Order: sequence, then structure tokens, then C-alpha cells
Amino acid sequence: MSAAEHQDATVADPGLRRIWLCADDYGISPSVDRAIRDLIMRGRLNATSVMVVAPSLRRSEAISLGILNSGRKRVAIGLHVTLTAPFAPLSQGFQPLRDGAFLPLEEMLRRAFLRRFSRRRLGVEIATQLKAFVTIFGRPPDFIDGHQHVHLLPQVRDAVLTVASHAASQAWVRQCGRIAPLRHRLADRKGHALDIMSGTFRRRARKLGIRTNPAFAGTYAFADAADYAKLFPRFLHHLPPDSVVMCHPGFVDDELKRLDPLTQLREREYEFFMGDEFPRLLTEHGITLHATEK
Repeated sequence: MSAAEHQDATVADPGLRRIWLCADDYGISPSVDRAIRDLIMRGRLNATSVMVVAPSLRRSEAISLGILNSGRKRVAIGLHVTLTAPFAPLSQGFQPLRDGAFLPLEEMLRRAFLRRFSRRRLGVEIATQLKAFVTIFGRPPDFIDGHQHVHLLPQVRDAVLTVASHAASQAWVRQCGRIAPLRHRLADRKGHALDIMSGTFRRRARKLGIRTNPAFAGTYAFADAADYAKLFPRFLHHLPPDSVVMCHPGFVDDELKRLDPLTQLREREYEFFMGDEFPRLLTEHGITLHATEK
């Protein structure tokens, strides 16, 4: 059975839980984009979030992605709000910068928790990225999330939710709280930190009437020795319908190497999603991918 046939067959079964399998970082490089589009065409992904600040994101890349929804909805396309180095802001006057680019993640974290950012400038930059998405794709995003989860940070979360409520009211916004046994959540430091920040994020989104996904999975240590095929089944445990599983499949090219340290692991993820084990795991866990919009 082909991937597309597998997806169509499983979607028809009302007993399966339907989730979003979302490839982050569309736009970061042509080779990553090509890998993501390939997986979407094969029914192995059903969501991707776009970095509008990425130098490689051209109109042709957007058209190539958007055309995959011609005839029927194959993929939800979201805005990947990006506020960390080595990327540069789209808005004029954004501060602080380092060598013309956003701050590195560690400095971004420190300043956000100390409330050192200008709320106005954050809001302008996020609104500018949203406007760029609409210009490129001709419509608002289906959802909004953040590169390196910056949308969950103090100050940033309020700016993201405010912009979303005003300019993308139909979009849902990704929260990163997990539903898993406590021992598993505590064993993953990064995931546990996201759990804590997501509690506040969900409450503030709810007050604004913004939808969020009920659960999240996909975090792991991006170490060279990581075995993604062994990690992935853990992501599927206890997931309710409409949950999000984050992933980063791609092919490596010079542009990716220039912009991001996550390289070879992207190819391992791609190989896993292309393999026969992936659709079997979905079926074994009673999970399928959405075929239509949320």
C-alpha cells in the first residue's frame, strides 16, 4: 500500500486518533524544503511551519508548498515565528541586535525572563512576520508556533497571542505541554521546561479565545547518537486527538550548515518517515494524520 493510500485508508476509520505531524523550519534551506514537500506528497506529514525570515524562502518555495493543497487539503501551513540568531528581523528598528541579527537563544531566554524586551517592538516584528506570510501565501496561516519555542517565553507569548487574536483569528497556536507519565516528563529537561511555560501560555490563549492543541510531543536531545526510530514511538503514547508531534526532517545543503547546527539528524528523521515502520507505528498506536483542516 502506498503512503497516500495508507493515509486515505486510516483517515476513513473513525476509531483512530488524528494528530498533526508538523515539520518545523520550512524555508530554512532549499534541501530541507524539498524533503518536507516530498514527505507531504507521500502522506507522511500533514503540517509544516514556515520561517519567513529565512534568506532562502522565495516565492517559488511558497508556491511549491501551497500547490500541494490543490484539489484537496494535504497540509496545514503555519507561521514559524523566528526571533533568534543567526536570522535577522524584518521590521525596522528592532532591538536588541547583535551584528545585525537577533540575539542567540541563551541571551534571548535571559532577557525574556528579566522582561528586558520592548513589548511594542516584539509586537511589530511578529506582526511583520505574519504580514510577510500573508504576502507570500496569499492567506493567513493555519497555525502559529515559534522557532526554538520562543513563542512561549515571557513577553514574547503576549505579543504572539495579541497579534494572533487581531490578525489571524482563525489560526490555532501551538502550546508545548505534554500528556505523559510524570517520570517521562521529568527525564526530559527541555520538555519539562516547555510544560511549565505552556501552562501560562494556554491560560492566556484561552482568555483571548485562541485555540491551542491539547498536547505536544517530539522533543529529544539533538545528539549525534540519537536513534530517532526508537524515540518516535514514545511520542505517540497518550496523545489525544489534535495533538502536535514536532519533527525536523530534511536534506543537508550548504545553506542549512550555515544557519543551523541540526543537520544529519534531519536526514535520519526523513529516512524514518520514508520507511515502512512509520505507518505501522501509527496504526499500532491507533493514530492517523489529519486529511482536512482543523
